[in-house]
Amino acid sequence: MTQELLEKAEEFEKRPMSHMSTSDRVKASREAKSLILSINEIYKKTKDSKLMEAMKSITAKKRKIEKRLKGTPLV
Repeated sequence: MTQELLEKAEEFEKRPMSHMSTSDRVKASREAKSLILSINEIYKKTKDSKLMEAMKSITAKKRKIEKRLKGTPLV
């Protein structure tokens, strides 16, 4: 189970995020959220540092996607 999640996380991180449509960004953001939550459930039990690193990198990528979705505020 853990290995599968780490493989999914690695695949998500390597996926190119340029030239995505808005709906693709929404899907990617939701996928990142589900990955983070499922990894977090296992992390609570095992306290494995690999899982924490995977969550951090996915979260960073998710924040970039969401920043692009929300756009820059108009001053």
